[in-house]
Amino acid sequence: MKFGYFDDQNKEYVITTPQTPLPWINYLGSEDFFSLVSNTAGGYSFYRDARMRRLTRYRYNNSPLDMDGHRIYIKDGETVWNPGWQPTKTPLDSYSCRHGLGYTILEGKKDGVTARQELFVPKGDACELDRVTVCNGSTVVKELDLFSYVEFCLWDAVDDGSNFQRNYSTGEVEVEGSVIYHKTEYRERRNHYAVFWANCPVDSFDTTRDAFCGVYGGPADPQAVRAGHCSGSIAHGWAPVGALHIHLTLAPGESHSILFGLGYIENPQQEKFIAPGVINKTRAHAMMERYATDAQVDAARAALRTHWEQLLSTYHLESGEEKLNRMVNIWHQYQCMVTFNMSRSASYYESGTGRGMGFRDSCQDLLGFVHIIPSRARERILDIAATQFEDGSAYHQYQPLTKKGNRDIGTGFNDDPLWLIAGTAAYLRETGDWSILEEQVPFDNDATKAQTLMEHLRRSFNFTCTHLGPHGLPLIGRADWNDCLNLNCFSEHPGESFQITGPSEGPVAESVFIAGMFVKYGHEYAQLCDHLNLTEEAAAARKHIDAVEQATLTAGWDGAWFRRAYDAFGKPVGSKECTEGQIFIEPQGMCVMAGIGKESGQAAQALASVEERLDTKYGVVLLQPAYTSYQLNLGEISSYPPGYKENAGIFCHNNPWISCAEATLGHGDRAFAVYRKTCPAYIEDISEIHRTEPYVYSQMVAGKDAPTFGEAKNSWLTGTAAWTFFNISQYILGIQPTLDGLKVDPCIPHTLSGFTVTRRFRGAVYHITVDNAAGVQHGIKAVTVDGKAISGNVLPLAAAGTEVTVQVTMG
Repeated sequence: MKFGYFDDQNKEYVITTPQTPLPWINYLGSEDFFSLVSNTAGGYSFYRDARMRRLTRYRYNNSPLDMDGHRIYIKDGETVWNPGWQPTKTPLDSYSCRHGLGYTILEGKKDGVTARQELFVPKGDACELDRVTVCNGSTVVKELDLFSYVEFCLWDAVDDGSNFQRNYSTGEVEVEGSVIYHKTEYRERRNHYAVFWANCPVDSFDTTRDAFCGVYGGPADPQAVRAGHCSGSIAHGWAPVGALHIHLTLAPGESHSILFGLGYIENPQQEKFIAPGVINKTRAHAMMERYATDAQVDAARAALRTHWEQLLSTYHLESGEEKLNRMVNIWHQYQCMVTFNMSRSASYYESGTGRGMGFRDSCQDLLGFVHIIPSRARERILDIAATQFEDGSAYHQYQPLTKKGNRDIGTGFNDDPLWLIAGTAAYLRETGDWSILEEQVPFDNDATKAQTLMEHLRRSFNFTCTHLGPHGLPLIGRADWNDCLNLNCFSEHPGESFQITGPSEGPVAESVFIAGMFVKYGHEYAQLCDHLNLTEEAAAARKHIDAVEQATLTAGWDGAWFRRAYDAFGKPVGSKECTEGQIFIEPQGMCVMAGIGKESGQAAQALASVEERLDTKYGVVLLQPAYTSYQLNLGEISSYPPGYKENAGIFCHNNPWISCAEATLGHGDRAFAVYRKTCPAYIEDISEIHRTEPYVYSQMVAGKDAPTFGEAKNSWLTGTAAWTFFNISQYILGIQPTLDGLKVDPCIPHTLSGFTVTRRFRGAVYHITVDNAAGVQHGIKAVTVDGKAISGNVLPLAAAGTEVTVQVTMG
């Protein structure tokens, strides 16, 4: 069942009913200011850090869902309605929501009146613009009262939701004409405030929630809206809000537009006030002047559109597969941009109050983003590296506002260091910018301990070399990619952390998954050494890699697949010796991608076991059989009911690892089959089962052991976005940046007769046409560049500013 449709020409998903299975959201902003907006205008806004600079409140875990947001109310006589249906839920005569690239447009119609709510964050500014256009399509004059409403958060979203003995006494505002300034704590430690405004005179306003909603009211039925006017309340403590009211008289056929804005302003410390207790509004006035007219707002929208057209032109596909084209050209890359900006910090599932930016998450997100804006990828790599410790380990998370390590979880996740190699190597393959390795980067953000980025990578590599267990496999530490496999934890009581209870790290528990990572990314590190003429270091690195590879093929092999780990007692995990959890997805994908067992046949056998034991109609589950009881030696993974999350859920993040692995072995049909099962455009028709947005990936889909098999959770912020784009663009379509140039090596289903990719690479544009009239899955018979045959399949580097025509014949 569908709840909307793709509009590829406008690069939008059009939702045709407000009652989607879950709130379907979009992200506004791509620099410092961000808003999340749902298909009913629910959501929240923040500046850079979703916890420390939260502008508006959002109540998670609430019922009914999605009540907070940037709300527009229209009072027409005794009828009150919203263009996005929520929160009044007044039935609409028509409704649509268009989620586009950095903007959302909601349109509702009721009793002859149409209201269009257009939301976006302009390029280069710290504000959300919310233009409302009201049209009287009836045959009579309409007297309408329009209200725009937001509820301010008191900046730190955690403190805002818990420290009520203080917060109920701190709220402060100033009002100036059509503008409300939220200045809580500005008198003391803060130099920033929020500004909420309309670009026209208002008839009334409120700044206290009790006055607007009623003490026992709420956004579904605000007393001010029912009364037809606000009361002019001034917040002193309690809950500050912004509510602006405008009365409209519209003749038949007449339209009127109003711009509402929500902005973030910072003042230098010495410029905070213009008079005792009166904030300096100079920068706010300048912001509002930039969007005073429809023409200015239209220009900002046009600039945003141009921005996205340029970004998406870096990689463009034309094939006979409409769904494949729309994912590759629009939604894959759009989601990769969002995950790069957010990591796992702010969504409808990640509250923005704790996790911050993930070390491994941000490194993986680079894989799908680096081609879009390489300069920002460069900056991110240096930020991530600065949270590393001198021994090569790292904070698991850092806060986006400070760019410093988050101590809530700390360190000890032993795959983290290797992901820095993965992200940096991807950047070097894309850009050829070797100067990044010479950048001085602190350890633990301590400038006195700065070393070159190459030294950081060296310590990342050596950390694994010096943290091997009894079988010669890497120690897992607190956890690896699967944070729920807590082999050194032994958490027995509610409230204890699964990751840091007990010793947290130990000398016995080992990870076969990290072993596969070490082989894969260790080889990438050795290649960097080769390019820097560090011949001896490259040779020494390869000796370490070979040793771990051999340990993986022996101690890591279970007879028909790769084991997952050894626990704190030296017993295998992910083995036929286990009653439950006999086979895991992660080592099969990573080890085969690394080429482990490719020559011996073990790689092919491992993937055959995946297809036989883990594959389902909705994707490849993480493990089988599911755990049915809690096991101390495994931790959180066994705490989930069977079929959910890490306990045999379909973890979409590592489904592309299996697809990449199949492509590594030349299995194009199987690689594409795995890709399709979790690809949103291919499963749009089962949205009533899937429930999350049909245009972006989710982290998890309930596995076959779950009663809700096929239901997704945790959409948008998942490494699935980057890995799936990496998979489809480089493994399946096979357009691969290398240190020496662009390589073309497709591994496609035999039914795909060919395709064309336009790829911007190091300043040149390559038009690559692949002809698969032979109907093969893998293999290249001939390559021509500008009509001339070349040897091999690595394209010569073209000069920046030039265009190159490439013809590839498979066979």
